[in-house]
Amino acid sequence: MSEKEKQQYDEEDSVKYIQNFLPQELKERFSNDDILYLLDLVNDFYDTKGDVEPTDEEYEQYDEEMIQYIIKNAKDDGVGVYTAEEIAFILDGEVEYCDSIAIFE
Repeated sequence: MSEKEKQQYDEEDSVKYIQNFLPQELKERFSNDDILYLLDLVNDFYDTKGDVEPTDEEYEQYDEEMIQYIIKNAKDDGVGVYTAEEIAFILDGEVEYCDSIAIFE
């Protein structure tokens, strides 16, 4: 994909994409505001880690740390109590959105 074909990241489009990506039972569980909050926690997590890029061997542990960070903060902030599987769906949707706009290329 050429530089011209790449799109800019759009928070609203990301939330819409994730809502469409989620299974029906999760669409009812997560409002757009919930998803925005969870995506903010992803950014917060990256801020706590700095610019560290995990190796292939560390990637699974890194993902698990991120999911646990999100679960803990969402609960502590009174936003909701979520399972690792639910958060993984949100994160997978976000990755799919980013792939769809070629943000990783």
